[in-house]
Amino acid sequence: MYRFALEDLNRWKLSPNRKPLIIRGGRQVGKTYLVRMFAKKSFEHLLEINLERDPEVAYLFTSKDPQKIIQLLELQFNITIKPGTMLLFLDEIQAVPQVFSSLRYFYEEMPGLHVIAAGSLLEFALEEPAFSMPVGRIEYLHLGPIQFEEFLLSAGKEKLVDFLRNLFPGENIPEPIHRQLLEFLKIFFVTGGMPEAIAVYLKSNSWQQCDSVKHSLFLTYQDDFSKYKRRVQHQRLLLLFKKLPVLAGQKFKYVNVDRGERSADLAMALNMLCHARVAYKVFHSSCSGIPLGATINEKKFKVLFLDVGLMTSGTGLNLLDYEKAEDVMMVNSGAICEQFIGQHLLFSRQLYREPELYYWMREKKGSSAEVDYVIAESTAIIPIEVKAGKSGTLKSLHLFFQEKRPPMGVRFNSDSPSLLTLETTLPDGQNLRYRLLSLPLYMVGQVRRLIRQCIREE
Repeated sequence: MYRFALEDLNRWKLSPNRKPLIIRGGRQVGKTYLVRMFAKKSFEHLLEINLERDPEVAYLFTSKDPQKIIQLLELQFNITIKPGTMLLFLDEIQAVPQVFSSLRYFYEEMPGLHVIAAGSLLEFALEEPAFSMPVGRIEYLHLGPIQFEEFLLSAGKEKLVDFLRNLFPGENIPEPIHRQLLEFLKIFFVTGGMPEAIAVYLKSNSWQQCDSVKHSLFLTYQDDFSKYKRRVQHQRLLLLFKKLPVLAGQKFKYVNVDRGERSADLAMALNMLCHARVAYKVFHSSCSGIPLGATINEKKFKVLFLDVGLMTSGTGLNLLDYEKAEDVMMVNSGAICEQFIGQHLLFSRQLYREPELYYWMREKKGSSAEVDYVIAESTAIIPIEVKAGKSGTLKSLHLFFQEKRPPMGVRFNSDSPSLLTLETTLPDGQNLRYRLLSLPLYMVGQVRRLIRQCIREE
């Protein structure tokens, strides 16, 4: 299983200013597998300690002297820990959050030792009143589900990925290759980006086994709800969790979850799921400037689910639904495609940056509009639409251009790529001319590179 995050870990290993690294991400997105794969490629030895399974080991980290901690670890595990050749990996660190404080001493007094920590419910540990994060002495890597191009690499399709990486804006894709990529996209919509589901499918070629894995993942997340029960009622979390696949991509309204529940209670439950990285809020931004997050309206947001494959299962879809559809954009009214694009855009920046994504809406009487997503690339604000067909309705995009004057826009659909200069007449009679980069859904991994190239060529 290939992960682009390996490149980030290699840069971290070689950095002269390296700090202990904390990998953050939802349960089962592959944090432990990633570290093991990294250690196998880059270190002679790995000392892996699972603090959820062996919480008593935390006692060895009570000293403020990292040399003493290392001596105790050597005694406990009968090994020699040599900085530079061994990776110390503290897995499920949220189970014993007091271990966090010892990381600062490794940074200050033993910078030569490579230390990585990971956990699935870190945000809950970070919120504990007694907890103190060693700010400035650690760094983060945010890991999401496997991306489509990582899926292709894991399936042995390196040539297809190289082909995508070398395409220029608007360059044509031969029809047989386009069709092949669309077929892989349909498969990915069902497997999703959860590593275990992909691994089982690639090994067995069995949809039944893949679906069984995803069902187990659903149960794993539901079992986690008992860990939140001090904060939120278990049944309320379960209700919301089951509704999220159906509501993903829509403007979120608590009344659509359950009319019998108070909005404040559902809001607390949703925040818990976002903390656990089971869901992500996509806030409305006025897009008046950079950063986009500076002008959000916290009361207006959409919600993305953790993964498109889990969403497919949660909405009762399977591969036959995609095969029968004339255009995958039409499956589930396009919500699956919007989820797919959204989960990729969330993690399209450097992985040390917190995942974030925004959308834009205009609510004027007789002139409402909504742009699916908005991202910032350097100082440019770029609107992104996920639309069916070669033309689709671009009314919202036109209004965004009228108000915000971005350098270009992006549209995702199931057609071949193109770079167009479009003209339209706005409701006020004004003529609008703008550039539109139209991309097939499977090129979302290249969208930031292509946007940069388009802006440079302007």
